[in-house]
Amino acid sequence: MTSFSGYLPYAFALIIAIPFLVLLRQFVFTYIKLKEQEIRLLSVKSNSENKTQSYERMTLFMERLKPSNLIQRFDKGLAAHEFIFLTEKAINEEFDYNASQQLYITRNSWKNIVDSKNAVIELLHRTYEGINGNANLDEFKTIFLMNYMEGEDYISMTIEDLRKEILIIA
Repeated sequence: MTSFSGYLPYAFALIIAIPFLVLLRQFVFTYIKLKEQEIRLLSVKSNSENKTQSYERMTLFMERLKPSNLIQRFDKGLAAHEFIFLTEKAINEEFDYNASQQLYITRNSWKNIVDSKNAVIELLHRTYEGINGNANLDEFKTIFLMNYMEGEDYISMTIEDLRKEILIIA
C-alpha cells in the first residue's frame, strides 16, 4: 500500500488534468470551426458586394449606351462619320473598361450586354449607310433615334434582366 500512496498525487493530478485537456481540446476545435465559418461568411458577403457593384456598373453602361444618351455626346460641328467613329470608340473603350465585370454577372446577362453593345454599333453603321452620307449630324442623330425606336428596345430589356437578377442575388 505504501508504494501506491507515492503515486496517489500523480493519479489525482491525472484524473483532474484529463477532463480539463479534453474540454480545452473541444474548445479549441469549436473556436477554429467558428472562425472558419466567419471567414466563409465574410467571403460570401464580399462576393455579394462585388456582384452588386458589377450589376450597378453594367446598368450604368447600358444607360450610357442608349441612343438618346449617345447623341448628346461630342461637338455639334462634327460630320456624321466623325460622330460615328468617336461614338463607337467611346462605346468600345467603356466596354473594355468594364469587361472584368463578366466574372460576377451571369453568362446570359453578359451575352445580352455584348449583344446590345454590338446592336447599337451596328445601328450606327446601318443608319449612316441608309443616308448615304448625305445628311448633316442633326439629321443623322434624328434618323438614328427613329431607327432605334422603331426596333426592339433591347437595351431596356437588358437593364430589366439585370434588375431582376440583382433582386435574386441580394
